[in-house]
Amino acid sequence: MSRILAISDIHGHGAGAKQLLELAQYDPKVDRLFLLGDYIDKSPETWETLSFVQGLLQEGAAAVRGNLEQWFLDQHAAGEQPESIKQAVAFVAGLPLYIEYGPYLFVHAGIRPGIALAAQQQVDLLSIREEFWNSPSRYEWIVVFGHTPTYRMGVAPGDIWAEADRIGIDTGAKHGVRLTLLDLTHHKSYSCSTETKGVYTDFRTADWCIEK
Repeated sequence: MSRILAISDIHGHGAGAKQLLELAQYDPKVDRLFLLGDYIDKSPETWETLSFVQGLLQEGAAAVRGNLEQWFLDQHAAGEQPESIKQAVAFVAGLPLYIEYGPYLFVHAGIRPGIALAAQQQVDLLSIREEFWNSPSRYEWIVVFGHTPTYRMGVAPGDIWAEADRIGIDTGAKHGVRLTLLDLTHHKSYSCSTETKGVYTDFRTADWCIEK
Protein backbone atom coordinates (compact mmCIF):
# COMPACT_ATOMS: atom_id res chain seq x y z
CA MET A 1 0.00 0.00 0.00
CA SER A 2 1.26 3.45 -0.92
CA ARG A 3 2.27 5.68 1.98
CA ILE A 4 2.58 9.44 2.35
CA LEU A 5 5.85 10.20 4.15
CA ALA A 6 7.31 13.52 5.28
CA ILE A 7 10.58 14.75 6.75
CA SER A 8 11.76 18.27 7.56
CA ASP A 9 14.70 20.25 8.92
CA ILE A 10 17.44 17.77 8.07
CA HIS A 11 20.08 20.49 8.66
CA GLY A 12 22.93 18.56 7.07
CA HIS A 13 22.01 15.20 8.56
CA GLY A 14 21.58 13.59 5.15
CA ALA A 15 23.14 10.33 6.29
CA GLY A 16 20.66 10.15 9.15
CA ALA A 17 17.75 10.83 6.80
CA LYS A 18 18.98 8.09 4.47
CA GLN A 19 19.06 5.62 7.35
CA LEU A 20 15.52 6.58 8.39
CA LEU A 21 14.27 5.98 4.85
CA GLU A 22 15.92 2.57 4.95
CA LEU A 23 14.36 1.84 8.35
CA ALA A 24 10.94 2.75 6.96
CA GLN A 25 11.62 0.61 3.86
CA TYR A 26 10.86 3.60 1.65
CA ASP A 27 10.05 2.57 -1.92
CA PRO A 28 10.00 5.53 -4.33
CA LYS A 29 8.04 3.45 -6.84
CA VAL A 30 5.16 3.11 -4.37
CA ASP A 31 5.45 5.76 -1.63
CA ARG A 32 5.08 9.54 -1.85
CA LEU A 33 7.84 11.37 0.04
CA PHE A 34 7.66 15.08 0.87
CA LEU A 35 10.66 17.05 2.16
CA LEU A 36 9.86 20.29 3.95
CA GLY A 37 12.99 22.42 3.78
CA ASP A 38 16.07 23.40 5.78
CA TYR A 39 18.12 20.60 4.30
CA ILE A 40 21.26 22.62 4.99
CA ASP A 41 22.76 25.00 7.54
CA LYS A 42 25.00 27.99 6.97
CA SER A 43 28.07 25.79 7.30
CA PRO A 44 29.35 24.73 3.83
CA GLU A 45 29.91 21.18 5.06
CA THR A 46 26.12 20.75 5.15
CA TRP A 47 25.50 21.90 1.58
CA GLU A 48 26.14 18.46 0.10
CA THR A 49 22.75 17.51 1.57
CA LEU A 50 21.22 19.35 -1.40
CA SER A 51 22.64 16.63 -3.67
CA PHE A 52 21.00 13.99 -1.48
CA VAL A 53 17.65 15.79 -1.73
CA GLN A 54 18.06 16.26 -5.47
CA GLY A 55 18.61 12.52 -5.83
CA LEU A 56 15.40 11.82 -3.93
CA LEU A 57 13.50 14.17 -6.23
CA GLN A 58 14.87 12.38 -9.27
CA GLU A 59 13.36 9.19 -7.84
CA GLY A 60 9.94 10.82 -7.44
CA ALA A 61 9.96 12.67 -4.11
CA ALA A 62 8.76 16.27 -3.77
CA ALA A 63 10.38 19.10 -1.82
CA VAL A 64 9.72 22.67 -0.73
CA ARG A 65 12.14 25.46 0.07
CA GLY A 66 13.05 26.33 3.65
CA ASN A 67 14.36 29.59 5.07
CA LEU A 68 17.93 28.27 4.93
CA GLU A 69 17.59 27.39 1.25
CA GLN A 70 16.32 30.94 0.75
CA TRP A 71 19.37 32.22 2.63
CA PHE A 72 21.60 30.11 0.36
CA LEU A 73 19.86 31.51 -2.70
CA ASP A 74 20.18 35.10 -1.50
CA GLN A 75 23.88 34.62 -0.69
CA HIS A 76 24.89 33.00 -3.96
CA ALA A 77 22.47 34.12 -6.67
CA ALA A 78 24.69 36.98 -7.84
CA GLY A 79 28.34 37.21 -8.82
CA GLU A 80 30.84 34.60 -9.94
CA GLN A 81 30.34 31.22 -8.31
CA PRO A 82 31.89 27.77 -8.74
CA GLU A 83 29.89 25.49 -11.02
CA SER A 84 28.78 23.35 -8.09
CA ILE A 85 27.28 26.40 -6.37
CA LYS A 86 25.59 27.53 -9.58
CA GLN A 87 23.95 24.12 -9.90
CA ALA A 88 22.84 24.21 -6.26
CA VAL A 89 21.41 27.72 -6.72
CA ALA A 90 19.43 26.59 -9.78
CA PHE A 91 18.07 23.63 -7.84
CA VAL A 92 17.04 25.71 -4.81
CA ALA A 93 15.48 28.41 -7.00
CA GLY A 94 13.22 25.77 -8.54
CA LEU A 95 11.82 24.55 -5.23
CA PRO A 96 8.23 25.67 -4.52
CA LEU A 97 7.19 27.33 -1.28
CA TYR A 98 4.36 24.87 -0.64
CA ILE A 99 2.75 21.76 -2.10
CA GLU A 100 -0.91 20.75 -1.90
CA TYR A 101 -1.48 17.00 -2.01
CA GLY A 102 -4.81 15.42 -1.13
CA PRO A 103 -5.92 16.72 2.28
CA TYR A 104 -2.40 17.96 3.07
CA LEU A 105 -0.56 21.23 2.66
CA PHE A 106 3.20 20.75 2.93
CA VAL A 107 5.10 23.93 3.82
CA HIS A 108 8.29 24.76 5.67
CA ALA A 109 7.05 27.04 8.47
CA GLY A 110 3.28 27.43 8.15
CA ILE A 111 0.76 29.94 6.84
CA ARG A 112 -0.62 33.19 8.18
CA PRO A 113 -4.18 32.72 9.47
CA GLY A 114 -6.92 34.54 7.58
CA ILE A 115 -4.90 34.95 4.37
CA ALA A 116 -5.74 32.99 1.21
CA LEU A 117 -3.05 30.53 0.20
CA ALA A 118 -2.33 32.32 -3.08
CA ALA A 119 -1.86 35.60 -1.16
CA GLN A 120 0.54 34.24 1.48
CA GLN A 121 3.83 36.11 1.79
CA GLN A 122 7.10 34.26 1.25
CA VAL A 123 8.44 35.43 4.61
CA ASP A 124 5.53 33.75 6.40
CA LEU A 125 5.72 30.49 4.45
CA LEU A 126 9.42 30.28 5.32
CA SER A 127 9.56 31.78 8.81
CA ILE A 128 6.22 32.11 10.63
CA ARG A 129 6.10 30.50 14.06
CA GLU A 130 3.61 30.87 16.93
CA GLU A 131 1.20 33.09 14.99
CA PHE A 132 0.50 29.99 12.89
CA TRP A 133 0.76 26.93 15.07
CA ASN A 134 -0.75 28.51 18.18
CA SER A 135 -3.60 30.23 16.34
CA PRO A 136 -7.22 29.27 17.16
CA SER A 137 -7.94 29.45 13.42
CA ARG A 138 -8.87 26.26 11.60
CA TYR A 139 -7.48 25.40 8.19
CA GLU A 140 -8.97 23.66 5.17
CA TRP A 141 -5.97 21.32 4.95
CA ILE A 142 -3.92 19.31 7.37
CA VAL A 143 -0.86 21.56 7.34
CA VAL A 144 2.37 19.57 7.71
CA PHE A 145 5.25 21.85 8.65
CA GLY A 146 8.69 22.14 10.22
CA HIS A 147 10.84 25.16 11.14
CA THR A 148 9.82 25.42 14.81
CA PRO A 149 11.35 22.61 16.91
CA THR A 150 8.48 20.75 18.53
CA TYR A 151 10.02 20.94 22.02
CA ARG A 152 9.33 24.69 21.81
CA MET A 153 5.66 23.88 21.21
CA GLY A 154 5.03 22.07 24.48
CA VAL A 155 5.79 18.43 23.69
CA ALA A 156 8.63 16.25 24.91
CA PRO A 157 11.95 16.65 23.06
CA GLY A 158 11.94 14.44 19.98
CA ASP A 159 8.16 14.04 19.77
CA ILE A 160 6.05 15.35 16.91
CA TRP A 161 3.34 17.96 17.57
CA ALA A 162 -0.04 17.02 16.10
CA GLU A 163 -3.47 18.62 16.08
CA ALA A 164 -6.46 17.94 13.84
CA ASP A 165 -5.39 20.39 11.13
CA ARG A 166 -1.63 20.88 11.63
CA ILE A 167 1.32 18.60 12.32
CA GLY A 168 4.77 19.86 13.33
CA ILE A 169 7.60 17.50 12.43
CA ASP A 170 10.82 19.41 13.20
CA THR A 171 11.94 17.31 16.16
CA GLY A 172 15.15 19.22 16.74
CA ALA A 173 17.81 17.58 14.56
CA LYS A 174 19.66 20.90 14.34
CA HIS A 175 19.84 21.07 18.13
CA GLY A 176 21.12 17.55 18.75
CA VAL A 177 17.72 16.10 19.60
CA ARG A 178 16.09 13.87 16.94
CA LEU A 179 15.44 13.65 13.21
CA THR A 180 12.04 12.22 12.31
CA LEU A 181 10.47 10.68 9.22
CA LEU A 182 6.68 10.64 9.50
CA ASP A 183 4.30 8.13 7.93
CA LEU A 184 1.05 10.07 7.59
CA THR A 185 -0.83 7.10 6.18
CA HIS A 186 -0.29 4.66 9.04
CA HIS A 187 0.47 7.18 11.82
CA LYS A 188 3.99 5.86 12.39
CA SER A 189 7.22 7.73 13.00
CA TYR A 190 10.83 6.73 12.42
CA SER A 191 13.47 8.73 14.25
CA CYS A 192 17.09 8.79 15.34
CA SER A 193 19.24 10.81 17.70
CA THR A 194 21.40 13.59 16.23
CA GLU A 195 23.28 14.19 19.46
CA THR A 196 26.60 13.23 17.87
CA LYS A 197 27.19 14.83 14.46
CA GLY A 198 27.52 12.20 11.76
CA VAL A 199 26.80 9.29 14.11
CA TYR A 200 23.15 8.30 14.23
CA THR A 201 21.93 6.15 17.09
CA ASP A 202 18.83 5.29 19.13
CA PHE A 203 16.64 4.48 16.13
CA ARG A 204 12.98 4.27 17.08
CA THR A 205 9.74 3.30 15.39
CA ALA A 206 6.62 4.59 17.14
CA ASP A 207 2.91 5.18 16.68
CA TRP A 208 1.50 8.68 16.93
CA CYS A 209 -1.97 10.19 17.13
CA ILE A 210 -3.74 13.51 16.67
CA GLU A 211 -4.33 15.53 19.83
CA LYS A 212 -8.03 16.22 20.25
